[in-house]
Amino acid sequence: MLLAIDIGNTNISFGVFKGKSILKRFDIPTVRYSRRRLSAALGKAAISDSIICSVVPDKTITLKKDLRQLLGRSPYIIGKEGLRVPMRNLYRKPSQVGQDRLVNAFAATVLYGAPCIIVDSGTAVTFDVISGRKEYLGGLILPGISMSLDALYERTALLPRVRPGRPKEFIGRDTGNSILSGIVYGFAALSDALIAGIKKKIGSRAKVIGTGGNIRLIRRYCRRIEIIERDLTLKGLNLLYYF
Repeated sequence: MLLAIDIGNTNISFGVFKGKSILKRFDIPTVRYSRRRLSAALGKAAISDSIICSVVPDKTITLKKDLRQLLGRSPYIIGKEGLRVPMRNLYRKPSQVGQDRLVNAFAATVLYGAPCIIVDSGTAVTFDVISGRKEYLGGLILPGISMSLDALYERTALLPRVRPGRPKEFIGRDTGNSILSGIVYGFAALSDALIAGIKKKIGSRAKVIGTGGNIRLIRRYCRRIEIIERDLTLKGLNLLYYF
């Protein structure tokens, strides 16, 4: 069995695969990660190998050390010093693209074809664009829902802290609901508008795939996201392992 690991700024996501099937998935908050937590979550799963995609370098080092002790061998790591994503990267400086974005792009083209647009709603919201020739064209990045809510609380004197969730009404009748309605409906409208703009550039037949921790919340109010694939990055890592 393969352990696929996506190290993000908020959570570290783990998926246990047997062939193409994901048998188990779990998250550990990045700041709370420990080898003990990982070992407890894995239980008696007979893991034979592992693969990592990361945007948090210090956690990569920690996981690499822990996996060597738990499994008896080092993990494969996506990036310039490890496995490469087999996709032409048209960024002006290709090294600036997060490895998670490239893994998502690869997974989306294998699973759903190209051209396609990937909307990843996590700590940040990213829009990644893949051409009909399966080239990574680039994308857009903006603050995520939780980050935006935290910024309103931390940068103002009177606005309350609000957690992500479904708005009770479109026109908020108290401060908390006004913030939640503004953020959720605002991100949904923004997503629809950006997807429409991208399609004008690459063609209207592009599939739109949503992923990330907050994507189901946004999709409820967004008309242009067609497919939800929560485990896109983990599935991409599994595909790359066998590529």
